Amino acid sequence: MDEFTSTDCEGERSQQSLTTFPDTSNQTTQTLLDDKEVHRSSSEHDIVPQLKTDAAPSIAASPNPLAPLPHTSALPPKQEPVLLDAGSEDDEPATATGFERSTSPASALHRNRGAEYQKVGEEGVCKMHRFSLYETVNWFYLVGADVLDQKFRILKIDRTADSGDLVVVEDEIVYTRKEMNQLLNAVDDGNKASGGLKLKCTTWGVLGFIRFTGAYYMLVITKRSQVAMIGGHYVYQIDGTELISLTTSSSRSKAERVPEEARFVSTLSNLDLSRSFYFSYTYDITRSLQLNMIRERNTFGQGLLRKNLDYHDGMFVWNQHLLSPASKALQNVYDWCLPIIHGFVDQTNISIHTRTISITVIARRSRLFAGARFLKRGANDLGFVANDVETEQIVSEGVTTSFHAPGPQLYANPTFTSYVQHRGSIPLHWTQDNSGVTPKPDIELNLVDPFFSAAALHFDNLFERYGAPIYVLNLVKSRERIPRESILLHEYTNAITYLNQSLPEGKKILYKAWDMSRASKSRDQDVIGTLEAHARDIVGQTGFFRNGDNVYWESSIQNGVARTNCIDCLDRTNAAQFIIGKCALGHQLQALGIIPNETVEFETDVVNVLSHMYHAHGDMIAIQYGGSHLVNTMATYRKINQWSSQSRDMVESFKRYYNNSFLDRQRQEAYNLFLGNYTFAQGQPMLWDLATDYYLHHADPRAWSQRRRKNYIKWFDPSHLEQRSMPQQAGPK
Repeated sequence: MDEFTSTDCEGERSQQSLTTFPDTSNQTTQTLLDDKEVHRSSSEHDIVPQLKTDAAPSIAASPNPLAPLPHTSALPPKQEPVLLDAGSEDDEPATATGFERSTSPASALHRNRGAEYQKVGEEGVCKMHRFSLYETVNWFYLVGADVLDQKFRILKIDRTADSGDLVVVEDEIVYTRKEMNQLLNAVDDGNKASGGLKLKCTTWGVLGFIRFTGAYYMLVITKRSQVAMIGGHYVYQIDGTELISLTTSSSRSKAERVPEEARFVSTLSNLDLSRSFYFSYTYDITRSLQLNMIRERNTFGQGLLRKNLDYHDGMFVWNQHLLSPASKALQNVYDWCLPIIHGFVDQTNISIHTRTISITVIARRSRLFAGARFLKRGANDLGFVANDVETEQIVSEGVTTSFHAPGPQLYANPTFTSYVQHRGSIPLHWTQDNSGVTPKPDIELNLVDPFFSAAALHFDNLFERYGAPIYVLNLVKSRERIPRESILLHEYTNAITYLNQSLPEGKKILYKAWDMSRASKSRDQDVIGTLEAHARDIVGQTGFFRNGDNVYWESSIQNGVARTNCIDCLDRTNAAQFIIGKCALGHQLQALGIIPNETVEFETDVVNVLSHMYHAHGDMIAIQYGGSHLVNTMATYRKINQWSSQSRDMVESFKRYYNNSFLDRQRQEAYNLFLGNYTFAQGQPMLWDLATDYYLHHADPRAWSQRRRKNYIKWFDPSHLEQRSMPQQAGPK
């Protein structure tokens, strides 16, 4: 059994009230053929479970959080002034508890044959929140329990299947605790001669299935911690995982003696899944709040109770490769497997004028063209860029837990607002060779494309995701002794100019280039003031999302997005995104009726809290892509505490150089294996024998002749430019 590295979290945060809605997708029923066959019928009704716990109290650092503070430091002290409560007696443990079996007479199973049972898809059947994995000599049995530990389901996995085959039998009957006890006892009795039924482990969820050279493995969550709650839906961070071989003990020992198989497992373990991976049982964190609300409103407008979640080809679903075999083997794949995102999630409650406000920052890293800093630059030929991260800032009433407004107004609560930003590498074909000893390798434009095909595909994808306009804030250097970043500046400017020729008026890409690095070193330039001017223009152009029903509460939609980049999309980009987020925060607080205008000043509690969150957000994004924390922080650009800031910046620069030079290749191999960019095939070179992973991230050249040629003039889809709007409020028919 292979186990990933895990680290303990500081503790779960306090929970607020949650209403779990039932899954009502109608699926065909399948009977589980067990070692002791059970015959059942179904008509029993379930009850929608409701879990209620105490709300977290808020802490205010001063009576008026919008009043200036006496000190002049750029950041508050190390202790965050306002945080969710650290936990309560009702908090769940980090490690899942197993299903508690009790012995019962063997004849009890036969006495219960005439009872009536529920099936998946019937009214009231809810999703599972914890799992127990049992094993016999030839089978694994995965028992899932709902959040109230009252309803149970079971999955059967064959341990003797041929290498490369995943044989899973899904039972759609929903059992009570007593019935599940009887079923497991029957399995235990039928396998007494070979050791009976044993508990393998307990988990919080399944991430999917993966194979290398032989049999499949199942990846499960062993530890979790709550980090946020959005609309009554909990968001968790993964703190521990385990890789379980789906073979018998004898087959597993043979596989461990295969050096290639052992090396693949070791390579995968280089990806630390216990850091910055997140999931939710009931909320789609792979999409923004705006997209989720629009989808739910459209679902109710069509007269449906609940839409089945579809994560197919989601660019932010990091375990998409592991979910693929599960989708083929299971009928209700998302009842058993959890989609996860990679990035950052943080939430803070703060009291402003006696009103509790919840601020949530979510960063979603794209799985497409993902990798380490110097190994993934620019864009691939499909238009996906390196270090592509979507950052969402949700501001809502802290005492409100539901997305629904009072009365029949479903998904129309006006106390939820959000703003989305984007960062990503410059969408051109360029690289940096870090095989030498220089910390700043030369930048090379690998392909000069007069039609800028990669940039065209990238911006068409941005239009599809966010609408128009796209506001590009380019922060690379414009004047250098030896041209490096300025090479990309001129080529990027030419690309935007070319692409704008075809776009209609009012939908053109808004492009602003500004040498932020040079301005920060100049005594006569106001870096923060310039960024704030850009931020006001950006938020004014794109708007922000506010939920509502357009009857009693006016709603608004964000159309377009701010796309910020520097050369690495780390330090300068994060500072700019914080300023844009600060400007959006003012608009969000005004929309909620907290402040009279859209301006929030520095040196106030609410801005200091937001600064802390964006600093942690930038650190996490920098570690994932560059291998170290932020080198230049807001203190650097605000020119506050310069001596301590400079010494810290030097240390982080050395860490980044060391990781880029010696550790990035191992991390890149782990990315390629986990994301499915590389899959083992007989006759093909091993992952570690590849001189480059270029062809793992670009289209197969042999398929170019069969691919439809893109129109170089009409490079965009006109439907992507249409104005987004909030669907009208409608209840289920």
